[in-house]
Amino acid sequence: MSDSLERLYHAVVAAKDLDPATSRTARLFQRGPAKMAKKLAEEAIEVVIDAVNGDSNAVVRESADLLYNLSVLWVAAGVRPEDVWAEMDRRERVQGIAEKLPKVYADKPRPAAKAAPKIAAAPEKVARRPIVALQSGRLKKRR
Repeated sequence: MSDSLERLYHAVVAAKDLDPATSRTARLFQRGPAKMAKKLAEEAIEVVIDAVNGDSNAVVRESADLLYNLSVLWVAAGVRPEDVWAEMDRRERVQGIAEKLPKVYADKPRPAAKAAPKIAAAPEKVARRPIVALQSGRLKKRR
């Protein structure tokens, strides 16, 4: 899997300076990071809508678009795939590969549980992003 993403990443690097009239990638770079981020968000929303609607084939197609736009944003932000893989490795060591660390522990190892703490420490306050709930039922994509 990572080989495909790394090939995609290097293809984006190679295409970013092409003619924007003929290259979608070059056009995104010409329009800047805000446009890149908007495209990434649009693709993520399309994946979510297709998943909620149970359309596996569309999830596959939109996921490919999502990964392309993520690679474009990585290049623009100076992030390399190996940076992301290193973060995945770090998280796996701390929590396990299939778990996402709570924001409290994002930059430090999770503390070991103690047998009988005398006083429970107050949890660290962390700024949270708003949660968006999807209503059940079919959602429609904008086109």
